[in-house]
Amino acid sequence: MSRAEIVESADAAVAGIEDGSTVLVGGFGLAGMPFDLIDALIRQGAKDLTIVSNNAGNGDVGLAALLAAGRVRKVLCSFPRQADSWVFDDLYRAGKIELEVVPQGNLAERMRAAGAGIGAFYCPTAVGTPLAEGKEVREIDGRTYLLEYPIKGDYALIGAHVADTLGNLVYRKTARNFGPVMATAATTTIVQVEQVVEAGKLDPEAVVTPSIYVDRIVQVTARHYTVQGAR
Repeated sequence: MSRAEIVESADAAVAGIEDGSTVLVGGFGLAGMPFDLIDALIRQGAKDLTIVSNNAGNGDVGLAALLAAGRVRKVLCSFPRQADSWVFDDLYRAGKIELEVVPQGNLAERMRAAGAGIGAFYCPTAVGTPLAEGKEVREIDGRTYLLEYPIKGDYALIGAHVADTLGNLVYRKTARNFGPVMATAATTTIVQVEQVVEAGKLDPEAVVTPSIYVDRIVQVTARHYTVQGAR
């Protein structure tokens, strides 16, 4: 049976992340964002990172702080621009960061494909748009599709609500978002949780991410962030 490593600190959890890594970062906006792991990654110093996330950072915290620290080379996301994405916006306009826009459903499915061992798949999303440029096109049963490839991560940084000592994860409401699919798509999955309980304490029917997908866990104190309006 797989057992995740329980580490003492967020800094220990992200130790060893290499320059140039592809890092999947959970969160839908601020919901479910692994703030402690991101802050630790900033302190750790890895650079030239490719970040895969739903958003390109919010305000000046979390992923936005990682971008502001100059550690990110490229972002793959669905929503690079919203009212509070000023850090990414400034970097992109200055030509200091690359962007690949991926429709949200495709983002999730491309990571799911990576976790499931699927080599590629055809999808109609983005047909006839600039996002279709350079992609293989195929007509199936009278409908046009684009060939999409999996998104794999060297690391995934995700937040969950509770873990047991084996590494099974339970999420809290919408903070679940991309965590489960990212856990399957990364070589090493690192998780911050609010509580760690003994094996057998979680209801098996409530477990969303089984321990086989989890490598490191750190228990952190819950923190709640708010972001002010666009500056």
